[in-house]
Amino acid sequence: MTAPRHVLITGCSSGIGLDAARTLHARGWRVFATCRQEADCDRLRAEGLESFRLDYADEDSIATALDEALHRSGGRLEALYNNGAFACPGAAEDLPRGALREIFEVNLFGCHDLTRRVIPVMRAQGGGRIVNCSSVLGLVGMRWRAAYVSTKFALEGLTDVLRVEMRGTGIHVCLLEPGPIPTRIRENSIPHFERWIDWENSARAAEYRALLHRLYEPKQGPDLFELPCSAVTAKLIHALESPRPRGRYHITRATQLMGLARRILPTPALDWLIARA
Repeated sequence: MTAPRHVLITGCSSGIGLDAARTLHARGWRVFATCRQEADCDRLRAEGLESFRLDYADEDSIATALDEALHRSGGRLEALYNNGAFACPGAAEDLPRGALREIFEVNLFGCHDLTRRVIPVMRAQGGGRIVNCSSVLGLVGMRWRAAYVSTKFALEGLTDVLRVEMRGTGIHVCLLEPGPIPTRIRENSIPHFERWIDWENSARAAEYRALLHRLYEPKQGPDLFELPCSAVTAKLIHALESPRPRGRYHITRATQLMGLARRILPTPALDWLIARA
C-alpha cells in the first residue's frame, strides 16, 4: 500500500483553499486544511477533512498548527501550500501605516514564518514542495489595491530568492499567479476597508463614492477572463505532483496578458493599459 502524501494548506475556509483541500483529498493526499476561525474548521471537519486553526497573524497558532500536522503525519510533510491572504481596498495615499503593517503581517510575514518552520522538516526527509499563491497583482499594480499589491510583489521576490536558494536540496518552490477567480476576497475585505480607510475625508472622496457599489453590492456576473477555483487547483496539482514543476504558473488569460505586457511594454504604455482596467 502506497504511503499517503501530506500537504498543509492555509486559508481553506472558502474559495481557492477550500477547492484545493477537497480536490487533493479526493486524489489521495492527506490534507491538513487550516483556517483562521475555529468555526470554519468545524465546518470542514464535518465534511470529512482534517482541519485545525492556523492564523498567519498569530505566531503561536502557526507553531501549534505545524506541530499538530507533524504529530498526525508521523513527522512528514511532503507539501506546503501558502494560500491564505486578505485585501484592504483603498488608494495608496489613504493607507495608514497600521493598515500596511496588518496586511503584511498576514500576507507576507506569516507566510514566511510558516515556510521557515517547514523547510527543516523537508530537508530532513530529503525534499518537498512549497507553493505560494501570488496573483496577477504580483506582476502589475492596479488602482485601489496598493496594500494587496505591495504584499504580492514582496511575496514574488521572496519566493524567487527562496526557489534559487533551494536548488539542489530536493525542495521545489513554486508560485501560482491567478487572475480573476470567484472567491470571497472582496467581501472579506470590507471590514479592513471600514477600519482603515477614512474615505469620506479623502481628497478622492468623490471617486470612492462612485466606486463603493463595486465593494458592497453583489457581483452582477463573472469578471472578464474569470475562471473557477478549480483552474487554480489544476495548476497546484502540477506543482505538487509533476517531477519537474515550473517556477511560476500564470492562471487565467488576464495573468498571461499582463505578464506579457509587463515584459514588452514601456512603463508609460503599461500604466495607460492598467489605468483602463
